[in-house]
Amino acid sequence: MNVSAQLWEANQDLAQACLNHPFIEGIANGTLEKAKFAGYVGQDAFFLKAFARAYSIAAVRAEEWEDFTTFHALADGVLAELKLHKSYATKWGVDLSTTQPGNATRRYTDFLLATAWSTDIGVIAAAMSPCMRLYSFLGQQLGANGIPDHQYADWISTYSNAEFEALTQQLESLVEKYAAGNTSLYPTYRYAMFCELDFFEAVWAK
Repeated sequence: MNVSAQLWEANQDLAQACLNHPFIEGIANGTLEKAKFAGYVGQDAFFLKAFARAYSIAAVRAEEWEDFTTFHALADGVLAELKLHKSYATKWGVDLSTTQPGNATRRYTDFLLATAWSTDIGVIAAAMSPCMRLYSFLGQQLGANGIPDHQYADWISTYSNAEFEALTQQLESLVEKYAAGNTSLYPTYRYAMFCELDFFEAVWAK
């Protein structure tokens, strides 16, 4: 089992907690209140902007050209996600320009950006990998029996498709490349997974 698989396996408790969270269950069956999803869209757009910046910082710090281009390709994937969020924002009247980050969002983005500025490429990749792998997992689980016909179908389609899985694997390849002997990967990965669960809880509770 490779390092990324080990990290993911070690955090199955948090992955299942996210899958079973009422926010995700509401997306799965289409019953999530529009106001809660609208709140999520605003918070996630703020998060994704920080996520793209973290990729850009990692690209600058990458010593090999191949890794530089991989991080930029991953950042392009985030920009594609943001386009989906803008369409949601338009649909539900969310003004992304005035959205302020909640505490859970800020904790997560501060962690990612601090990690991007202060650690090596392997740890940066390990900090960012849970978001990609978790969303790919959630999308594939929710779309396992086909994309449902309801208002959140686009969300499920985005995260269940092969293109998003390919981006996830690209990032995990960087974890593999730089993982050897780095003991900080496991606590870094797990903290990011906790941040994911806290994020869903925050947008659900608001």
